[in-house]
Amino acid sequence: MTLLRPAAAFLALLLIAGCTEEGKYPVSGEECGPDDPVKELDASDCLPPV
Repeated sequence: MTLLRPAAAFLALLLIAGCTEEGKYPVSGEECGPDDPVKELDASDCLPPV
């Protein structure tokens, strides 16, 4: 029972995040552009420094 609420909240968050228009960021709603710097990011940019 203790995992039911967090699991339900996580599922709801995923469903809400999936209901965004294509070409827009899901949180801010701003349009994605061809010059957005996030398009140049890869997984190694998200790692903490060693």
